[in-house]
Amino acid sequence: MPVLSELEARALVARAFVRAGVIPPDMAEAAAHHLVLTEMMGITTHGLARVGSYIGRIAAGGIDPSAVPVVTAPAPALLQMDGRDALGAAVAQIATARTLEAARKTGIAACFVRRGTHFGAVAPCLWIAAEAGFASFITANSAPMLAPPGGRDVAVGNAPTGIGLPHAGGRHVMLDMALSVVARSKLRGAAARGETIPETWAMDAEGRPTTDPATALKGVLQAIGGRKGAALAVTLDLFAAGLAGAAMLTDVADNHRDPSALPDVGHLFIMIDAEKLMPAEALATRLDHASGMVSSARPVPGGSPPRLPGARAIAALKRARAVGMDVSAALLNELEELAG
Repeated sequence: MPVLSELEARALVARAFVRAGVIPPDMAEAAAHHLVLTEMMGITTHGLARVGSYIGRIAAGGIDPSAVPVVTAPAPALLQMDGRDALGAAVAQIATARTLEAARKTGIAACFVRRGTHFGAVAPCLWIAAEAGFASFITANSAPMLAPPGGRDVAVGNAPTGIGLPHAGGRHVMLDMALSVVARSKLRGAAARGETIPETWAMDAEGRPTTDPATALKGVLQAIGGRKGAALAVTLDLFAAGLAGAAMLTDVADNHRDPSALPDVGHLFIMIDAEKLMPAEALATRLDHASGMVSSARPVPGGSPPRLPGARAIAALKRARAVGMDVSAALLNELEELAG
């Protein structure tokens, strides 16, 4: 299997975006940074494999390749960003950087983004913030795929959300998750293989749990935690998009199904300067203590010892930086063709 270094992958992806019309080049480079970090963390579903779909949306009109986000500051610790339908991975990187810049001055800062597009995993932004010594909370809305509490029709997205805590030794805590039990890609994969799915994954169009992935794809994904998870998804949608002035709930266009659609999703980035609360080493000691408490819990039969969120992603990132990342020949060929 081919192996790419971080720099090789970033250069390849940036070239692909530039060739697709992304300008200025630093927007392409920011998006490449985000997606390559995602890949190196082992989140391959949202890393290099997404480049082709984003370029497809650029070609269809669902992403504006020449747009550059505009940031205003109605208050010292409060930012508003108009994403202008630009490449989402680049917008996420810019929002992270601008929120960190504001939080360095004020201790805490928030950035609300409207007219956003899909930016993939939250983990790269959490990691960048943690490396700078900042705790973070990031959330966004998305195209509807879950039912609201007590409902059976699609009405809300899966609210991708991340929480990060910095560790002076690099053992950051990073939670990156969405509020659906599984992603739609799991259903598509099961359908393609002719497999059944657990009835906890999705419901049919009438709101009944189903084990048939084809039926599930015509219905709705189930939220984690049942009604509570669905209620949390609705609330996060309103918090991120409602305050940002972005599209909410069923007003969000699904540009997975229609790549020409402009989704107008909302994002929220909150950064906290952890050293304003305690010395970095003191926080690291506390997190190490927490890690010990978690790992001392007995694992489930046949399982590995429990770990704090983010441990696996950080280990994968370290390995990828040391020896490179494995990329399938098919994916590498696709990226090289896109890059020209």
